[in-house]
Amino acid sequence: MTVSYWTGQNLTLRAIQPEDIIIFEFLDDEILRNMDSIHFPRSANKMSEWVEEQSEEDDEFRFVAVDRDNNIVGLIETFDCDLKNGIFDYYLAVFEPYRGKGYAKEMILMVLRFFFSERAYQKVNTTVYSFNEPSIRLHEKLGFMKEGQLRKIIFTKGAYHDGICYGMTREEFEQNHGSSL
Repeated sequence: MTVSYWTGQNLTLRAIQPEDIIIFEFLDDEILRNMDSIHFPRSANKMSEWVEEQSEEDDEFRFVAVDRDNNIVGLIETFDCDLKNGIFDYYLAVFEPYRGKGYAKEMILMVLRFFFSERAYQKVNTTVYSFNEPSIRLHEKLGFMKEGQLRKIIFTKGAYHDGICYGMTREEFEQNHGSSL
C-alpha cells in the first residue's frame, strides 16, 4: 500500500500552481479578513510574482486543498517555522460552500502529521480570532490547549478583536490522533 501525507480521506493538499492565481483574485472579504490579508488591489503582474514566490520550497508552505471532484475547498499555510526549536505556526481558510464538512479538520491533521512525523517538529501554534467560534470549537475538539489571549490584535468590520493562542505538542498530537498514517 502506498502511503501519502498529502491525500486524505476526502481531500488532497497540493502546491499552488500558476493557474491558482484566480483563487486569490476572487477570495471574498470574509476569508481575507480571517487570514489577515485584505490588501489594496494588486496588478496581474504583482499577483503572478506572488504566486511564483509561493512555490519556493521550504517548511513555510501554502497548500491548496482540493476535494475528490477537484474543487478547491480551502488553503492552509505553515509559517514561522523554526526547526532549531521545533516549532511552527499555521493558519487556514475553508471557502464558505465547503465549511462544516470536516475539511478543516482533515487539512490540519494532514499538515500536523507530516510536520511532527517527518520534519521532527515538536510543537505547533496557531491563533484563532475571537469572532471565529467554529474554529475555536474545532481546535479545542482536536486537543489544542489554550495558551493565552492577545487582546485586540485584529481590526475588522469596524471593531478590534482578540486573538486566542492555541498550541499542541507532538506528544499531545500522538496521544489524541496516533503517530502513523
